[in-house]
Amino acid sequence: MASVNKVLVVGGGIGGLSAGVALRQAGIEVDIAELHPAFDVYGVGIIQPSNALRALDTLGLADACLEQGSPYGPIDLHAPNGHKFASVGPPPLGRFQPHNGISRRILHTILHDGAQAHGVKCRMNLSVSSFDNREDGVDVTFTDGSTAAYDLVVGADGVNSKVRSLLFGPQKARYVGQSVWRYAFDRPAELTTGHMYMGRNTRVGLIPMTKDRMYMFLLSSEGENPVIPTEQLLPRMKALLADYSAPLVRQAAEQITDPEGIIYRPLETLLMPAPWYKNRVVIIGDAAHATIPQLGQGASLAIEDAVVLAELLRTEQPVAAVLEQFMARRFERCKMVVENSNTVSEWEQLEWQGRLPEGANVAALIGQASGRMGAPI
Repeated sequence: MASVNKVLVVGGGIGGLSAGVALRQAGIEVDIAELHPAFDVYGVGIIQPSNALRALDTLGLADACLEQGSPYGPIDLHAPNGHKFASVGPPPLGRFQPHNGISRRILHTILHDGAQAHGVKCRMNLSVSSFDNREDGVDVTFTDGSTAAYDLVVGADGVNSKVRSLLFGPQKARYVGQSVWRYAFDRPAELTTGHMYMGRNTRVGLIPMTKDRMYMFLLSSEGENPVIPTEQLLPRMKALLADYSAPLVRQAAEQITDPEGIIYRPLETLLMPAPWYKNRVVIIGDAAHATIPQLGQGASLAIEDAVVLAELLRTEQPVAAVLEQFMARRFERCKMVVENSNTVSEWEQLEWQGRLPEGANVAALIGQASGRMGAPI
């Protein structure tokens, strides 16, 4: 073992819980500190590409996701009237189809139950306030005033990471000029795969989430000030969908009646330069490489980070060598996803403005980048 026996994971989201399971499988004692007082999950649904399922399979959790989610093939691309013109998606990997749609709450429960079953200790309503980060370990002071010593600290606390701030100083994510809207519905029988509709000023996706539920995502551009008051969410979302005549979109749009059911978020991106560690503290997931949903890979990368880090910690190497190898295996892959997602976003907005550069092809770039995710991690 690489002289790591006890690890603190800061953040109990997808990346943090995945890290907890992976590290326990490596025989390492794990504490998770989660800022929220309870595991109350933000969001509606999530797309799990085949590479995410491959990573979850190493944690023993892929089958639960497939059983409780909805596996499907490539995503069909359509014009606003429903005319299909292409299909895109990552390659199938072994027994895994290109995608699995799943409720975020169900996924979080699967990960949390997996962490509990492996003996991960979760402490809620808690984060770190400071740490003494040395070459041989980390002394942590928590927000409740308690202290503890660890061999390694893993910051998996999201785009606004406190661990990252303590480690590297303040960093601000960049607003990309787009927002995403999500809403859940009963799933019609004819929805057998994911669908994306390429509108004049928006994109709409309909994604299977469970055997009887689906969700819609809607990409829009809300200008320099993307904050929208709650009472304006429903009429604004309805207005954005007015240009779509495709039957599946119209059926769904008519069911958007509850403002409380609309999950709205301006999109932000951040890519930390290498390395993502100092001494015995490392950041993973959105803390290191927050991406936007254009490639559907944000959560996948966080799970992969956790799997690779735990795999390397099983080796008989010094921690510095482990973290250097972690960067060698993760940086370029994560950078590709962040940068290609940003390019898709830029091209989408230029297309909506009628200024798309010659040779820029959104569907082709999504397909190429998704295809590259089948490479080994």
